[in-house]
Amino acid sequence: MTRQEIADRVINTTARELKMNASDIHETDSFAEDLGADSLKSIELVAAFEEEFDLSVVEEDALKVQSVAGAIEFFDSLINHQ
Repeated sequence: MTRQEIADRVINTTARELKMNASDIHETDSFAEDLGADSLKSIELVAAFEEEFDLSVVEEDALKVQSVAGAIEFFDSLINHQ
């Protein structure tokens, strides 16, 4: 899967979970500061990403990801660099 495909899926999943338009979400956005995801929503995002990518991740590691770009890199690393 290309990095762009991963980016599109991360952004679309984030938009769905946070009830936003995907066009309003940018790689530079922080989940908490820019997009308003509280700790509960962050856990829900991790679950949504796991479902989207059909992966199981260590929740503690996933919750360290604080930005859209970070999530893209995290899943790119899991999918393409295992």
